[in-house]
Amino acid sequence: MNARGFTLAELVVILAIAGVLAALVAPTLSSYARTSALQAAARELATSINLGRQIAISQNTTVCVEVATVMSIRLRTGGCGGTIWTGPGTDGSGAIRISDPSALHLSTTGNVVFTSLGAASPAGTYTLTNPVNNGTRTVVVAATGRVSVR
Repeated sequence: MNARGFTLAELVVILAIAGVLAALVAPTLSSYARTSALQAAARELATSINLGRQIAISQNTTVCVEVATVMSIRLRTGGCGGTIWTGPGTDGSGAIRISDPSALHLSTTGNVVFTSLGAASPAGTYTLTNPVNNGTRTVVVAATGRVSVR
């Protein structure tokens, strides 16, 4: 007789191997997801800060970048006491939301003000923190106005 197929024992062995592999890979995938979410939020923050620099240069004014809430920033033209900028990407209060506030936290050393030439005065650092694993990414604004993610 020429029977084809798998025996129950062979199927159980394959399922056991698949289960062990899944158990080994799950923590790595979870860690990767947290790290990439933090990196994506840092890049998004850097882009939003660069928007403030571009507005300062194009409108020949100063622009203040302030932390509005736990995970949003607000741009003010004319300095930190100036008019709240509203445009693409802002909500009704002029805030630019960076990420889900339940997943990450944003803090800063102080408000950065871009001059009409694009320089930052003072330079500053924005820190994103994942409270689950205390992972951090910093967005640094140099005195030249250059924004970088570290």
